[in-house]
Amino acid sequence: MPVGQAIEMAASRGLDLVEVAPMAKPPVCRFIDYGKFKYRKNKKAHEAKKNQKIIRLKEVKITPRTSEHDYQFKLNHIRRFIGEGNKAKVTVFFKGRQIDHKELGMIMLERFLKDTTEIATVGQVPKLEGRALSMILEPKGKGPKPAGTTGAHESQPGAGNNAMDEVDELMTEGEKSAENKE
Repeated sequence: MPVGQAIEMAASRGLDLVEVAPMAKPPVCRFIDYGKFKYRKNKKAHEAKKNQKIIRLKEVKITPRTSEHDYQFKLNHIRRFIGEGNKAKVTVFFKGRQIDHKELGMIMLERFLKDTTEIATVGQVPKLEGRALSMILEPKGKGPKPAGTTGAHESQPGAGNNAMDEVDELMTEGEKSAENKE
């Protein structure tokens, strides 16, 4: 049917002529009320947006020498964050010469991991970034664990896996060469 005739037919019915499949031979068109079509499409998009869950990353900062009371306080924050369905980032900051004892930071992260195993899994293994050692905890059941991510809590006795070995693995080559020069 010629395009002009199709447009006249659509106008006589009070509808619009909309091209549905332009790449088809011949191109496919439909008679629809385009305003109503756009309204329904926006309504559907709004409903989909309303039903989605936004997951935020909440952070808890500590030092290797954090006291027991402060540790429990931060642990309660993490439990609340995980309970709300958010991810929790635990960051251990090293001040001054504390950076020489990275194993103390790993011990703190292992302790957080051990105390939250019933509600959380490791989303990102502990990683050293400058003067901060951090890991991300996710609520359990949020999908499969990425391949190759093993937390410090999974070390086997007698396998030689201690906190210092893991910290050495986390250090970049630049940091290792800088230590060797000193």
